[in-house]
Order: sequence, then C-alpha cells, then structure tokens
Amino acid sequence: MKFNREMIDYYSYEGELLGSMEKKKLHEKMRHEFSKRGKVSVRHKHVRLILMTSNGRIILQKRSKWKGDNSNMWDKTIGGHVSTKDSYDLTLLKECAEELGIPATIVNPTEFKHSVSVADLHVLGILTPIIHLDNYQSTRKESSGKEWVEPSMTQFYIGYYDGSIKFRDDEACGIQVFELKDLEKQIKKNPQDFTNDVRYIVKKFQHLFKPAPDKRVHVLND
Repeated sequence: MKFNREMIDYYSYEGELLGSMEKKKLHEKMRHEFSKRGKVSVRHKHVRLILMTSNGRIILQKRSKWKGDNSNMWDKTIGGHVSTKDSYDLTLLKECAEELGIPATIVNPTEFKHSVSVADLHVLGILTPIIHLDNYQSTRKESSGKEWVEPSMTQFYIGYYDGSIKFRDDEACGIQVFELKDLEKQIKKNPQDFTNDVRYIVKKFQHLFKPAPDKRVHVLND
C-alpha cells in the first residue's frame, strides 16, 4: 500500500528541479494554477503502461469511483507518479505490484522480442520502454465535471502478461481485455468512457498492439 505522504519532485519547463512536495498538495497547486491561468507552469515525472495478453489483446483498468480525477473511466493498465529519488523503471515495477499485484521485469527494446518469446507470461510480465515525452499533456476530469491539464515528463511502456491480476488498493475497480479493433470502435462511439491517456496511446501506438512472438522450442544437446 502507498503512504499518504508520497513526495514527488516538480520541475520547470526548462527541466530545472524546483523542489519536492506531497503529491496531494502538488496536485491542488497545479489545479489551482490551471483554474487561474489555463495552464500549469511546473511538471513532474510519470509512468504509463499498456499491457497486452500474448494474443495481443489490450488490458485496461477501470478507475475506482473514489478517484478524484477520471473516476469510473477505462484507463491504461498502469500509471503512476515517480516519487522523489525513484527512477521511472522502479516506479513502474512498484505500481504493477501495488495496483494490480503483477510481478514484472523491464528489458530494453533490443531484448524485448526475445524475452517475451522465452518467458512464461503466466508468472511474469515482460515490459519495455517505448517513448519518453518531456511535455506530455494529460487532460483529466474532476468529479465536478471540470477538466484540467496535467503536464508531465512521461515514460511510456508496453508489455505482455497472461497471469492473474489482484487488486491491491483502491486505484482500480475492474479489468477488461479488449481487441484493438473493438477498442477503437468503443472509443469512437463512447469517448467519454475512456481517459485521455487511453485515447492518445491507442492512436499513437496501435502498430505495437499485436500478438506476442511465438514461443521458441529449446532442445538440449547431449
């Protein structure tokens, strides 16, 4: 479980570290600035992951009704703020364990295809980074219906996992697996049911949503 006083660093748009603040207080500061100026002048670090099953179906989580932003909307598999002193990779692995109870490892893109082909995806998720955006703008909907835009330095990841998922906290209230074509149709028909992140990721990275590489046959030589 996460501590209530989760500290995160915040930065200027030039990349200068300005300080650290409790996540809840920083979000309040950012929302207030957006309501006054229509934009936010600071950023923090964030991770976002889309997981697929080995047959290429996309795993989305439904955000809990208790969430302040984007409640009851279909969202990426995993997302999280990078705490002070943590790396992007460590943050993602912690979020996988804390939110959905997923054991996972991160490999570099050159090892990804091989790692997926030899791993048992029922017991281990294989993840890899795909792009880093220094100024990703995430539109978020508050419980009041108002929207605000959260800027962040975001590392995006994809991965494969066929194992069980166990809710560890109140971040999510459901999981659904979508085929890409069906997901695109549902987003087009009911965009309000999906977060800005999901809509962006599906549009930007749809070419990556495909079945995992075939498992290799290993023969032991005498």
